Amino acid sequence: MDERIEIKNLNVGYGRKQVLFNVSLSIKKGMFGLLGRNGAGKSTLMKALVGLIPIQSGKLNVCGLSNNDKKQIRSIIGYLPQEFNIYLNMKVDEALEYLGTLSEIDAKTLKSRTEEVLELVNLEKDRKLKIKALSGGMKRRLGIVQAILHNPKVLIVDEPTAGLDPEERIRFRNLLANLAEDKIVILSTHIVGDIESTCNNLAVLNGGRIIFNGPTDEITESAKGYTYKVKVPKTRIHDFKNRYVITSQQDFGEYVETRILYKGKPENEFKRVDPTIEDGYLNLLYDIGGTK
Repeated sequence: MDERIEIKNLNVGYGRKQVLFNVSLSIKKGMFGLLGRNGAGKSTLMKALVGLIPIQSGKLNVCGLSNNDKKQIRSIIGYLPQEFNIYLNMKVDEALEYLGTLSEIDAKTLKSRTEEVLELVNLEKDRKLKIKALSGGMKRRLGIVQAILHNPKVLIVDEPTAGLDPEERIRFRNLLANLAEDKIVILSTHIVGDIESTCNNLAVLNGGRIIFNGPTDEITESAKGYTYKVKVPKTRIHDFKNRYVITSQQDFGEYVETRILYKGKPENEFKRVDPTIEDGYLNLLYDIGGTK
């Protein structure tokens, strides 16, 4: 089976509102990041891939299956939506038995597969808990379990770490990276750190259009030479924010240490630093060249 997703000139909308405009991507096995602001069209693209919403025009090919083969595509895709709340009064193992039966997994396979995936996400000791008693991080891990229970070729996760504490976020990212060793894993998020630590390739959606598609180090390099650290007295910080694109700041009492993007002639107090993927992403979004 072909282990690629090919998207060509995809257009998707709701009624008269068009959400995606001529989206084209080629995604291979491994971890692929889809980055963009809230409302950029990421969730719409994910739903179109899974076949939950119709496309207006364009082509989808998922591991050799065209967008007309919706049932077959769904059989090889695992999907964790942004909002995941199922069967809250069921116990974990009861919910998985039910979902496995719906997926037409035979009883023997389902039993062994359930043991395997619960151990994979470190939930085997919590299988008798009701879902409503799980923490946020545990629910997200259970979401991965239901998405990979049928051993799909493709795993799509939409904003999976939103609301998780730092420790749980790292654990979740490591889990996705392990799964990507033998699957196509698409990570859709607005959290740049999730992409930076897991993905070698990404696309950036903005206003329903792809504005970047390539290696993560390429988007980072786009901000090289334009990234600075500047110590700003508290009395000047308000004016400073109006003049520059600040990507981060840290309060040190009488002054604030800021990290900025700037393409003009630097002031004497500007200290040039190596860019991060977040610097490159913001440089791309705000297109600050010639405006400061």
